[in-house]
Parts: sequence; structure tokens; C-alpha cells
Amino acid sequence: MEFDTFVESFHEHRTQDPNACVNLGVDKNLGALPDPSLAGVTTRLAQARGLLELIPALQDQASNFDQRLDLDLAALSLRAEIHADTYTFEGRTRLEQMPTAADDIGDGIFMLFINDPRLAEERLANIVSRLEGVPDYLDALQARLATPLERWRAMDLEKVRELPSLFATLAGWSAETPGSDHVAFEKARTDAEAALVRYGEHLASLETHTDLHLADDVAREIVALRGIEKPLEELHGIARDFLAQNAETLCELSGRLAEKYGLESNATVEEVEREIRARFAPDAKGRDPEKILARYQQEREKVLAFIAQHDLFPILAEQDMKILRTPGFMMPSIPAGAMVSPAPFRDGVRTSLIYLTLSDELVAHHCDLDVPGMMIHEGIPGHHLQLATASAHPSVVRRHVSAMDQAEGWTTMLEDYMLDVGYMGNLTDEARFIAKRDTNRIGARVAIDLFFMTGQREFLDVGVEVAASEAGGLGAEDPFVAAGCLLSAVTGFAPGRVEAELNWYSQERGYPLSYLTGNRLVWELKADVARAQAGSLRGLALDRKFHEVFLHAGNMPVSFLRKVFAEQGLL
Repeated sequence: MEFDTFVESFHEHRTQDPNACVNLGVDKNLGALPDPSLAGVTTRLAQARGLLELIPALQDQASNFDQRLDLDLAALSLRAEIHADTYTFEGRTRLEQMPTAADDIGDGIFMLFINDPRLAEERLANIVSRLEGVPDYLDALQARLATPLERWRAMDLEKVRELPSLFATLAGWSAETPGSDHVAFEKARTDAEAALVRYGEHLASLETHTDLHLADDVAREIVALRGIEKPLEELHGIARDFLAQNAETLCELSGRLAEKYGLESNATVEEVEREIRARFAPDAKGRDPEKILARYQQEREKVLAFIAQHDLFPILAEQDMKILRTPGFMMPSIPAGAMVSPAPFRDGVRTSLIYLTLSDELVAHHCDLDVPGMMIHEGIPGHHLQLATASAHPSVVRRHVSAMDQAEGWTTMLEDYMLDVGYMGNLTDEARFIAKRDTNRIGARVAIDLFFMTGQREFLDVGVEVAASEAGGLGAEDPFVAAGCLLSAVTGFAPGRVEAELNWYSQERGYPLSYLTGNRLVWELKADVARAQAGSLRGLALDRKFHEVFLHAGNMPVSFLRKVFAEQGLL
């Protein structure tokens, strides 16, 4: 088999799932729902194994660096796919214990509604077809489920209850769209909602369990298959060191800010944060969700102007962001904000969706000190810029790769870098204080991710004092209670955000630890480039070159990205 033929087969394999096609911008299967059956999983696994077997011979034939790198990336991606769908805990695979109705039904339909450039009647026809498929999809999902994890069942039930609100919004759109078969929409909607009620009743009746932990070798393989070449113990050490260093920085900043704002010299970090948040809190008008969304749009333009003034990053010409309030059915797993990257196989403007969770509990955390950090992280120069640029890479394989240590390492590095180069001006200390308080989360995420995967409570010991509680603190029998106590102690997050954070930590194994791990790896990579280029590149010239190569390399773990920098003579 030739390289190009393999790439075509890899692309075909990765575009079988209809929701993947929506997200990737591939015009295929757009009116279908994913196949949740175990038979479907078996078929996909056989295809993945077949593709993986072809790679060694292709490596021998590869004609250049990029082909060899793409084959390595494809191999890692296929091995991760196979492992994710075959490892077991509590005697069952992950999918046999994870109800996914709300995500499988809602995600694709919402994306067809909000981020598809085709005519409205075409998209509505696909949505009607998907709604018509809901009853059969739910039957197949119910047959797949054995004994669900209790937390995952609760998540799906909560999300499923919100789907009718999405359908109601779509009904209004359908009624107003010329050429739409609104009668068919309403019938499909009615049948789908009735099927969801039956599904909810069935799911609520199932016996559940609470043990989400994995065997040690399984946890280590999950991390390795994310391209992270560090043992779990070292990752835990990184988290301890990071939180200690962060505490020192916060102490130093709180001292300066206490003096600036007339507080006692021994004011605690928490007292300083309360004072700053009170001073910068949005007023009643500013707490309106629409005003908050508009505030983010203003910040976007400010960031772009600053970047252009200092020529910091190459900005893709045809790119855009839509900043939206998080839909109700997504809120249980989006703690504060998130983004959906541009569809890499769609021509035209590379458009990201940025979701903001604007619950009453969280609106106070969208003040003038929070908004810049969130925009830098999720938008430009963060996720949107990196992933929009990567979506235009000529490599088909790289456009399919998801490398969270690269993506999150890039964004968390930028949270400091943009302050270092003066973006917040006279409010640098205030912005850095709020950012450092919030970024404690990435240290806690390593500890909790490792604990959730392995069940080893020593991973929760990251040198942070956690007050004893009636629930049992770090020694609580329920792993979510123990993890929540640590996360609250480290970050001070509101209870709703703590619970939403823990929800996605439990389902996205190895992703939460990618933030801090990626952050350390990206900073290390930049330091190594700086040392290697000490005689020729420094200051902003070094920054610009680093940003250029990083952004134009495409998606890949940082361990692979090092090879790109070396190939270009920068290491």
C-alpha cells in the first residue's frame, strides 16, 4: 500500500461516526446518529487494527520526514482508539458503563444548527432525520449498557432533561425557515422526546456502581497513548512543585496588592481575592449574560490589536469565533468555558465556537480581570488561533489528531506570556493574581486525574492543606467527595463548578493532567530552543519564531513537536 492510499483509508475510518463528520466538516452521514452498539464498536476496532498493521511497512517506504511523522502520529492515534474501547474496569469496557445519549444526540444536532454554513433547509432536513433516528438509537444504547457508573448515569440523566429545550429552539427555527418540512420536524420531535422519557425511566431503573478506578497498567497506558513520556509519579511531583511555586507567587502578589488597596499587611490570599473581586465585580447591568458575551467580543478586538501592534503571532487570514452561552444540555460537563475547534475539512473561514457557562453562580467570575484570561486561553492567541491554524495544515493525519498536552500547554503558557509582554498594563498584578488563583486548578487536575484513574490516594497529597469535613475530606469513601475537597481547597471554586469539573475529569481520562503537563513541556521546549539559538535568536525575535513553528506544525503531542523543531534546525 502507498502512503496516500493509507491516508485515504485512515480518513475513511475516522469519518464513520456522523458526529465526527459534523465536527470535521465532512459532508457524509450528516442525517444519521452514531451507532452506539457493541457490534459497531467491534467493527471499528477491526478496522483500526487492520490499519495499524500496515504502518511498519509504510515506515520503511516513507520518502520524507513529514510522512514518517504522520505515520507515527497515525499509529499512536489508532493504538489510543483501540485501547480506549477495549480496556476494562469492574469487568466491563468503558462504553458498557457510560450512558452517552445526550452527547450523541445533542452535540451533532446543535453543531448542525449553530456552526454549519449550508442552507437552513438542508441542515434542518439532517436534523429531522436525526430526530427520527432517536428511538432506534436509544434502543441500541440501552442494549449496550450493563451496570453504569452512578456518576455517569446522573450526568446523562441531567443532560437528557435539557434536550427538549434544544428541540424547542430548533422548532422555532424550523417554523420560520422557508422550505422546511415543519410537520415532519414536529412529529420527529414528539417521537424523540417520548423515547427520551422512556430512556430516562429505563436508565434510572438500572443498577449502578461507584468504582471508577482502573488497573495501574491501564492508567499508565492511557497517559503514554496521549504521547506523554513521563511516569505517573513524576507527573505527581510536577503538580506538587507547581502548586508550591504558585503559592509563593500568590503570597508575593497578595502582599503588593494588599498595600495597593489598603488592606492589612498580613491579609490572606483569600481576603485579597475577595477585595479585588469586589472592586472589579460587574454591576447588575454587567451581569446580564448578553452584556457578558458582548464584553468578550470587545476583548477579542483588543487582543487582536495588541498582537498586531507587537507582531507577536502569525494570524490566519480567514478565521472567526462565535462566542456563545453554554447550552443547557452541555452545562454538566463544561465548568466555566470551552471551545469547539474549526472544522478542519471544511473550506472557507475557520470558525471556532467558544462556550461560556453563565450560571448565576458563575457570572461574577466574568469581570474585567477574568475576561482577558479567558479570551487569551480559549480564543486568540489560545485555542482558537492554534487549532484554526492547525485545521489548515495540509496533513490529513494531523487534522484528525487530538493532542491535548500541545493544545493546553500552549494556552496555559500564554496566560503568563501575555502578561509578561504587558497586555494588562497597570493591572498586571491584579490580572496575574486572579489568573494564578484560577490556574491552581491545573495542579489539582493532575492529582485528581491520577487518583480517579488509579485509586491511589497518595496522588491527592500535593502539599495543600485540606480542612477536615463532615464528608471525610481526602479520606472520604466516595472518590468524588475526596477529589472535590482537594479542588475546593486549591481553587476556591463555587460548588457547581467543582461538580462540573469532576464530571469531565472522570470521563476524559488523561486529559485533565494534560494542562499542567503540557504547560511544563511547552515551557521546556521553548527554553531548549532558546539555549540552542542563543547566538542568533533572543527576545521577541525568538518568541516570534517559536510561535510560528509551533502554530504551523499542526496537531501533535509535544514529544512529537520536538522532532519538528529539530528538523527545522532549532534544537
